[in-house]
Amino acid sequence: MKNFATVLKIAPAFLLASTVIHAQKKDSLPQEKKIDEVVLIGYGKQKKSDLTGSITSVTAKDFNGGATSAGQLIQGKTPGVQITNNSGAPGSGTKIRIRGTSSLSGENSPLIVIDGVPQDFVGMNGVSDPLSLINPNDIETFDILKDASATAIYGNRASNGVILITTKKGTAGKFKVNFSTVTSVSTKMGKVDVLNAQEFRDFVNTYAPAGYKTKLGNADTDWQDQIYQAAWGTDNNVALSGGIKGLPYRLSLGYNEQNGIVKSNSFRRTSVGLNLNPKFFDNHLSVNVNAKGTFTDNRFVDGGVIKAATYFDPTQPVYSGNSNYGGYYEWLDSGSATGYNVNANSNPLGLINGVRDVSSVLRGLGNIQLDYKFHFLPDLHFNVNAGYDYTKSDGHKFKDARLRPGFEDKGSSNFYSMEKKNKLLETYFNYVKNISAINTGVDITAGYSYQDFNIYLPGAITYRGTGINSQDLDFKTQNTLISFYGRAIFTIANKYVISGSVRKDGSSRFFNGTRDNVWGVFPGVSLAWKLNEESFIKNISSISTLKLRAGWGKTGQQELPALNGNKPNNYPAFAAYNPSYQGAGYQFGNEYYFMFRPANYNPNLTWETTTTKNLGLDFGFNKNRITGSIDVFRKDTKDLLVYADEPAGGLSNASWQNVGDMKNEGIEGSITVIPVKNQNTTWEVSFNATHYKPVITKLKDRADESFNMEVGGIEGGSGNRIQAHAVGYAPNSFWVYQQIYDNNGKPVDGAFVDRNGDGVINTKDMYYYKSTTPDAILGFSTKVSHKNWDFALSARAVLGNYVYNNAASNSSLQSASTNEYLQNVFSTAPQYKFAVPQYKSDIYVENASFLRLDNINVGYNFGEIFTKGSNLKVYAMAQNVFVITKYSGVDPEVFGGIDNGYYQMPKIYSLGFNFQF
Repeated sequence: MKNFATVLKIAPAFLLASTVIHAQKKDSLPQEKKIDEVVLIGYGKQKKSDLTGSITSVTAKDFNGGATSAGQLIQGKTPGVQITNNSGAPGSGTKIRIRGTSSLSGENSPLIVIDGVPQDFVGMNGVSDPLSLINPNDIETFDILKDASATAIYGNRASNGVILITTKKGTAGKFKVNFSTVTSVSTKMGKVDVLNAQEFRDFVNTYAPAGYKTKLGNADTDWQDQIYQAAWGTDNNVALSGGIKGLPYRLSLGYNEQNGIVKSNSFRRTSVGLNLNPKFFDNHLSVNVNAKGTFTDNRFVDGGVIKAATYFDPTQPVYSGNSNYGGYYEWLDSGSATGYNVNANSNPLGLINGVRDVSSVLRGLGNIQLDYKFHFLPDLHFNVNAGYDYTKSDGHKFKDARLRPGFEDKGSSNFYSMEKKNKLLETYFNYVKNISAINTGVDITAGYSYQDFNIYLPGAITYRGTGINSQDLDFKTQNTLISFYGRAIFTIANKYVISGSVRKDGSSRFFNGTRDNVWGVFPGVSLAWKLNEESFIKNISSISTLKLRAGWGKTGQQELPALNGNKPNNYPAFAAYNPSYQGAGYQFGNEYYFMFRPANYNPNLTWETTTTKNLGLDFGFNKNRITGSIDVFRKDTKDLLVYADEPAGGLSNASWQNVGDMKNEGIEGSITVIPVKNQNTTWEVSFNATHYKPVITKLKDRADESFNMEVGGIEGGSGNRIQAHAVGYAPNSFWVYQQIYDNNGKPVDGAFVDRNGDGVINTKDMYYYKSTTPDAILGFSTKVSHKNWDFALSARAVLGNYVYNNAASNSSLQSASTNEYLQNVFSTAPQYKFAVPQYKSDIYVENASFLRLDNINVGYNFGEIFTKGSNLKVYAMAQNVFVITKYSGVDPEVFGGIDNGYYQMPKIYSLGFNFQF
């Protein structure tokens, strides 16, 4: 959408040509660094062997190949971390959960910190996932802080864990060039199991009245084939690194283009990154400059396209044979002002071509970090980190007047934009000293943090061909976080490690006119005993590492869902007047005016608090050819943030409240084995497993045992929900009726078990049946290198999770005889023979356990084929290779557990080249 995007996109090609010409022949291959021996812990680093908290580090050598977003790099790589793709659309990103959920309505995503800059939790208009704006090829490591003893240093944003992302840096030395290019093709996994044309004819002729049988067409159209395509993609990256007179640098450029498997869907990202790491004053002053810029172009597909392709009558043709509605076949209604049946599904191709929804997003993220080692006291460091994160999006959604989506308005154009400005200033002192007199190492940190978040959404303007235009109101808000924190780590005799931290957060989020709920204190403490350093174990050559860990800590949660769109709910506790929404104007004469009205608020609102206890064991045997860890944990969350009903007399019948408690107990473990390691061959195998069980222990005070909070909206009927929160059950449990079956195992239409035995079937007979929480999450990966060949694969399994099949529940005999059109049905409809949809039947809650082979790749390193010190590697890769599951839908991995028009994950086949000079 921007002219300068074209320049940025072709820049890598020109840069590559230049660097090839000037590449130095004496350059050598970069040597592997043991970067995994030191782990980031938040405002500092620590030897991996000295860690007391539950922290996992994943480095670039273990990343998944072919990732187009940051989360995909570590999918399945570490225990306790579940990463689910938002959808198969390019740029859609991922949802990350660490050790399950800690909140019912608040945020459950971890805090992301990129090069020392904490990110916000607010989405961005025109972007599916803000993290997709970061080029994954620039990332060096993920350090994942999982228990509260490790995360408490981040205070009221750390209840769901913290992920520290470090990008690649330059190293002093010879000039190096790395260029990689990947070309890929994506195809669909499968199709929703609906009836084909002949099956649908038989269905209608069997169950529909005569008037509807005449509506059948003569075509044989597979609507899902019509919307899907084989989509190509490319990912190109060039990086220059080295040192100029003591100035280490790394400059990277990237261009990623991915087309979606649904026609017209696309994602394009151009990125640039610069890292400078000089030292001054005899290495007493270290400077780290990180600057990243991305520009993305998105074309989104209408959210109803996949559902339309699922349900549209397969006996009808794609085109009508006339020019109405762009020539696409649509269901007609002579009594409608538009001429088409407003209740009927839209032609899927008419939706694709009738809506053009595009956006351009510019993001700049940078910080400068100064670390000064005092000349008079070299053990004392003073660190200053100043950062700025700017994002600007512009979007345009156009609906063609000739096609059904824009026909009623005679065409429309909606223009929207959003701007985010986040500022950071952090300072801390760090004192590190080994006191030999008492054989104790001391690491003490004390600091201050200021972070300010500003968001501005100009009122979106919609122009319509009818002349009835509209504009939303502008929205502007600010949120500020001020913090003081400290940490002390004592390492005694290299055997015993004691760590304690505390953070005091002051947040404007819960300002109510006073400072009563503004400040919170979040402590953490942990211990480690390095058993392998004890004399009774130290001489056992087979034991390389053996360490016990124990931790306790408190963290907070202050994030609430957006008001609407991406407008953060920044002041839910403050009494204020806000402009009324569209459609709520006050009439004076013939004009309607926006008025200011009192906003609903709760002056007693405060953050959730999670207390975590963790016990862990780290082990390594046979010179660490076998390594791993086991952790058991319990998280107790109180003052859950929930939007709940309130007594009459207030400004609304519901408000945000702190209403309940929840516990979550679990166990996780990982093991890595290197069965073969010699000069020519290395083979490594890794496995991890996680189990957790969240249970709600309290909801509203004085509520009886039947009280619940319905969630999980589904399509069909009006306001139907299929999940609920209830005391004694997992969050988002399915709340359903128990289906009755006949002697042949067939479901009986409208017959449910009278669970309370009162002779009446009503909501008192509904029960909590399964949930979206899995029994176990498993990850497996292996990699083999033999001489110049290498091979790797990674797989995941999720066991005991359940998904509600909304496509099946929305299908019944009624689909052949309602609202003067025909609607295709899921394959179970003629089997179940339900006269009308039975949305609340437990028959649609399906076991969605699965085994997925995420990634498999093989590569060959040709070595120095150009010049001395150069290198060429060629590799082939397949992603989402297969899924084994009993789930009847296309993809069992549906975030939220409700499958309704889900954009499936594609199968991707890639060929890549990597050049080094």
